[in-house]
Amino acid sequence: MPVISVPYAFNEEELYVDLRSIYGHPLFLKCEGFNFAGSIKLKAAIEMVETAEQEGVLTPDSILVESSSGNLGVALSTIAASKGYRFLCVTDSRCNLSTRLMMEALGSQVHIVAGQEANGGFLGARIDYIRELCASDDRYVWLSQYTNPSNWKAHYRRTAPEIAREFPGLDVLFVGAGTTGTLMGCARYFRQWHQQVRIIAVDSVGSVAFGGEPGRRMIPGLGMSIRPPLLDESYVDEVLRVEEADTIRACHYLARHGFLFGGSTGTVVSGAMGWLAEHDEREVTAVAIAPDLGDRYLDTVYQSNWLKGLYGDDVLSSDEPDTLSLAASPSAVDAVTGPAGRPHRGRGL
Repeated sequence: MPVISVPYAFNEEELYVDLRSIYGHPLFLKCEGFNFAGSIKLKAAIEMVETAEQEGVLTPDSILVESSSGNLGVALSTIAASKGYRFLCVTDSRCNLSTRLMMEALGSQVHIVAGQEANGGFLGARIDYIRELCASDDRYVWLSQYTNPSNWKAHYRRTAPEIAREFPGLDVLFVGAGTTGTLMGCARYFRQWHQQVRIIAVDSVGSVAFGGEPGRRMIPGLGMSIRPPLLDESYVDEVLRVEEADTIRACHYLARHGFLFGGSTGTVVSGAMGWLAEHDEREVTAVAIAPDLGDRYLDTVYQSNWLKGLYGDDVLSSDEPDTLSLAASPSAVDAVTGPAGRPHRGRGL
């Protein structure tokens, strides 16, 4: 029986959903949403905060500030409330209302940027705002999830070993790509493992994380409007790009079977099932990481007016798995070099 005194001390690590009976293809879905922050971002958040504390960057008078589309903001709100820090989350209009209200309920301040920076989209505007804050007051400490090595180290130390313990015969791992912290941590771990594991990144169409043209992305979570500084493509075997309409169909198809997952999970499942169907892999041992649950998407992904307004009346005309279309392409190998990022006190990147 777990007994805890702080909210970040609990995280369900051993729960998997076998999707074979739902989709007909072998895939074990590692559920990372069963903690007090509701997503996998709790792991990265506590790793970044505790590293900053150990290095003396965070002090009692510090004000945490971070750019987030939602889940990391909730994770940091949970930790800040527990540890007694003030926290400001800088987000944009795509942040779900329920996510914003949750952060505010935990005592955090939420700032929604009004516009988009020309080259970096909403993310560029969020980062510009944080840089201005840090320049104006050295009490602000920006953990910078996009450059902070503690982001990927959390998954190197925890998520990947958890999977390895449960699936010693693992063949394929599907990981969603946002900041690429989860992707890089798991990829680095399995590169050093005794067994070769194929690492497949799942990205959203319209994201430029792995190159390509930027496009509209309305579902927060996966995808980036800039190249992720943490990304090293030499660790990635393949990249799958999923249309948001297919993300939505996957979420609704899973919900019809009683599993209410979030948008990031729908993207990963859609990409993984498309890959498994294309390769006709029925005996492979495959795991996908489900970063989030669906309760924060009730007013977007699961709200019919929102869906029809953005994606048309027929977005849910069929959500059967054999109708899911998938644009998949091999990743170009172009390793990122440069100094590792660290938390920033009173300054920007």
